[in-house]
Amino acid sequence: MKRSRELEKGAEIEAAIKELSMLIELKPTGDSLDSATAVHIPTRLFLNVCNLVIQVLDKIGPTMAVLRQDIYQNIQRLEMLCDSGPSIYTNLVEILKKEAGEGNAKKGASCSKAFVWLARSLDFTVALLERLAADPGQKMEQLVEESYNITLKPWHGWISAAAYKVSLKLLPDNKTFINLLMPKDETYDTLKEHMQTFISLLVPFLEEIHSILTLYGLDRLKST
Repeated sequence: MKRSRELEKGAEIEAAIKELSMLIELKPTGDSLDSATAVHIPTRLFLNVCNLVIQVLDKIGPTMAVLRQDIYQNIQRLEMLCDSGPSIYTNLVEILKKEAGEGNAKKGASCSKAFVWLARSLDFTVALLERLAADPGQKMEQLVEESYNITLKPWHGWISAAAYKVSLKLLPDNKTFINLLMPKDETYDTLKEHMQTFISLLVPFLEEIHSILTLYGLDRLKST
């Protein structure tokens, strides 16, 4: 699967809203399904959302280079598996089941680990946009640091944490970041509305993802 094409300036959040809306439409329904079997995470749509998040992080600049690269590599890992069996790996939960059954979920460069870190990257994005929507005047360094501390830092080892700390010096100001997020001729109020819609769609989806990660014993994985 090719990486999503670059969108017009500021169109990433609106595109992500459309992808998330499709995810909701495809979600199985029915009281007869238990919590384990009911979870369906369409692989392609999930990766589309992650690709759009990369484009949002690009706007923060070099500070997000390490996180951006991690996201991209994890997307590639899952894309390669999908391409090897498009009709088999349509549901990310099936990939978790497969690797858990083989005993490989927590080993090496597994797709299960890639999924864990992509989910955490989405957690970071939600935290960042929540803070930006609540207080657009807050300094970018504080926005990013607070978001990082509650989402990624607990799972990062000292190497990853040190790389992040150095990158904080390269942040743009918040006004520049907001302008980069806004489509042409859009007001901040419209951008704020789009951010809040994006968050309202993504948060329940992430809650479901973290529940399934806990079920498979993947929620406590740490990096170096």
